[in-house]
Amino acid sequence: MGLAVYAGSALALLLTGGTGVRYTADHQGTIPMWFRWVPALVGIALVRLVPLHERPSPEKAPGRGLRVQAVVLLAAAALFAVGLRLLGGGEPAHTALKLLLLLGVPAVLFWVSRRRRAWKPDFPKPQSWQRFAPAIPVLAWLLISYATPLAVPVSADAAALGPAVLVAVLVLGFALNALLEEVFYRRWLQTRWEFLLGRWPAIVLASLFWAVWHIGIQGTGPLGVDLASVVVNQGVQGLFLGYLWSRYREMWPLLTVHGATNALPLLISLL
Repeated sequence: MGLAVYAGSALALLLTGGTGVRYTADHQGTIPMWFRWVPALVGIALVRLVPLHERPSPEKAPGRGLRVQAVVLLAAAALFAVGLRLLGGGEPAHTALKLLLLLGVPAVLFWVSRRRRAWKPDFPKPQSWQRFAPAIPVLAWLLISYATPLAVPVSADAAALGPAVLVAVLVLGFALNALLEEVFYRRWLQTRWEFLLGRWPAIVLASLFWAVWHIGIQGTGPLGVDLASVVVNQGVQGLFLGYLWSRYREMWPLLTVHGATNALPLLISLL
């Protein structure tokens, strides 16, 4: 069902001729949607082919505590997407809603869960060398995304910012976007739904909820078109990020990919 949403979104954009997707919220520029697909699909294939360190989830998950956490986190993700759309997606609404719903709600939820000794994920610790297993798919994704004809256009804004402002933008952007989003959508939300639904249904679910909030900052037209656009854009990249997390249970690959998506177009423009 979830994958049908991806196929249907791509088909809808093909039929309407609107196959360009926005690659930043800073301007209206677009790239062909398959510019996002190729790096993500190559990355997914390499994750599958390089299973040097897979940390499986237990086959059976505890009951009510897990379900409560999964539902509350999903509700927070839905409220974030809807609230951002209704408030127009600008600042300070974007940052305020993100901190409230993606950080504040989980903080309260996990505090209550600890007091009640409710469920929490428990994965075996990897050997030190195994932490670098995801390097191959991540490197391939980076090369295709930024060193081939499929590269995302660089930003013209970096040179005008000045060194101090640029560093602040990169640091704050990494903390509020790459770090907070990957912890919430993959480490917290996806993990819990994996225990309930299995790997790929949970990956698709988390990826779609991660994708749809981007309408609030990148939407430009009818809701249906904007939905299709973010599904074939951020949604596809979310499949790669989700598979990286499910396969390896390491945060650094997610932060590298997400951080590069936001920062490299700025940094490359300075070269």
